[in-house]
Amino acid sequence: MSDFSQHRCPDRLLDLGWTPETAETFAPYERSHQPARVCRIDRGGADLAGAAGAIRATYGGDVLRAGAADRSAMPAVGDWCVVRDWPDGRVTLDAVLERRTAIVRDSAGTTSHGQVVVANVDRVVIVEHLDPDPDLGRIERLLVLAWASGARPLVILTKSDLVPDPDGMRAEVAAVAPGVDVLAVSAATGDGVEAFFAQLAPGRTLALLGPSGAGKSTLTNLVARTPMVATGATRERDGKGRHVTTHRQLIVVPGRGVVIDTPGLRSIGIVADDAAVATTFPEIEELAEQCRFRDCAHETEPGCAVRAAVADGELDEQRVTRWRKLGREAEFHARRADARLRAQEAAAWKRRLGRH
Repeated sequence: MSDFSQHRCPDRLLDLGWTPETAETFAPYERSHQPARVCRIDRGGADLAGAAGAIRATYGGDVLRAGAADRSAMPAVGDWCVVRDWPDGRVTLDAVLERRTAIVRDSAGTTSHGQVVVANVDRVVIVEHLDPDPDLGRIERLLVLAWASGARPLVILTKSDLVPDPDGMRAEVAAVAPGVDVLAVSAATGDGVEAFFAQLAPGRTLALLGPSGAGKSTLTNLVARTPMVATGATRERDGKGRHVTTHRQLIVVPGRGVVIDTPGLRSIGIVADDAAVATTFPEIEELAEQCRFRDCAHETEPGCAVRAAVADGELDEQRVTRWRKLGREAEFHARRADARLRAQEAAAWKRRLGRH
């Protein structure tokens, strides 16, 4: 039996979220490598945590080649990787193990490759402030990103002590997040914090996503009960003098799980399929099934159930507008991905023909 099996695995790896599935994917490498989880990425390599503690590694050739072909294949915070120690003192990250889940955002430019924000996450915690007012469109966009990742989303509304009616505002956000728990918390008073703590569990990984100043690092510090983010991740001040995290950072809370703090997202490109959009807007999708025409664009067509619901005041028109926009973005990315696959297949055929 492997020393990295679930029953004989070092406690440090269990704290990092090691699972039997991870052990199975690592098995082919166990004679020559050690497993480690990515805590931080920079241009020169990666900081990882393994059974014996912290590891600094540069990228092996196979990883660099895979990343050159597909940016999403490069290691990301939260990835489980295989690491080799060399006699000359070098340490290389030689492979990325198969991901259970991955939060992927669209990359800038014309490439259809997405950027993996974080990997192997169990809960995507969308952090939004109540003061100033929460941005419902941003929450919906992050929900699509979360559902597409394969992880389960959770919405945390911070700074509840700064608004007169946090429960009413929480209800407004819950209306655009069907099927998702929405919690209002205050780090200053402690209200709602225990409900957030209840989301933690040994071996579970939570990733915090949201804008700068929403309180992601504050929540991380509450979990750790010590200012670990300030001593671990690189932090800077924004224009209002607030500390902001500038790198994704994985933090282990022994016996309570793993928390990944991320920088504020200025723009959120969608890499999702129709299912993720449908899960975020289930009431609109249900109405769309009732339209007279299957290809209804929900604009001027007769018999449109979506437009009828808006006219009757049963459906918010702005939410419909956001649904259509996110749906178009998802379809656009799907078309780009299909075109890339076709180009790859054509190139492969040319290479085969060139050998004969």
